[in-house]
Amino acid sequence: MTRKFLLICGIASSILYAGLNIFIPGLWPAYDSASQTVSELSAVNAPTRTLWIWLSIPYTILVIAFSWGVWISAGQNHPLRVTGGLLIAYGLLGIFWPFAPMHLRETLVSGGATFSDTMHISLAVVTEILFLSAMAFASRAFGKHFFRYSVSTFVILLIFGGLTFKEAPGVAENLPTPFIGIWERINIGVFLIWIIVLASSILQIDTTEKNNYRTERIPD
Repeated sequence: MTRKFLLICGIASSILYAGLNIFIPGLWPAYDSASQTVSELSAVNAPTRTLWIWLSIPYTILVIAFSWGVWISAGQNHPLRVTGGLLIAYGLLGIFWPFAPMHLRETLVSGGATFSDTMHISLAVVTEILFLSAMAFASRAFGKHFFRYSVSTFVILLIFGGLTFKEAPGVAENLPTPFIGIWERINIGVFLIWIIVLASSILQIDTTEKNNYRTERIPD
């Protein structure tokens, strides 16, 4: 029951984060979800910063709990155990996000960037590496259907991650970034759905079988 509860935390974390991205932008009338990044909601002096930080704490807790659930569910499934470890690291990074905020565009373009902006970018890079790596290992943990689904998700993340990266310089230069929020939120959405699918896949494994199954080879 504890293991199942921890896995359900993964589903809850995705629902919570999606809810935050719907609810909080509405509290900042000048904010445009299509042309602004999620990070701008928690930027220094952003009117939504404090609320975003406080409501993100439960998300971080849920992700860490879920990641531990993946770890203890792995049994002899080495790829799944590595996935759990990577997701734990991903979740723990959430503790540091409040201490590494970006600044608003107006501040950045006037040369007001500080060390926290550098840390923010570094955390973003490490976070992406962690969840892409977790996805790569998890794709080998189950059968061919989950493998194909994970590969498809991986490709989508790379495509829209590239589109986000292409517009990113405009944030620091306070230039128009008409679609950066859309590209980023597509990335976030497919990752949140992937977490739900991963949690659901593990929950379908019978408790008595999880210590006996071996990693299924992907057919040529």
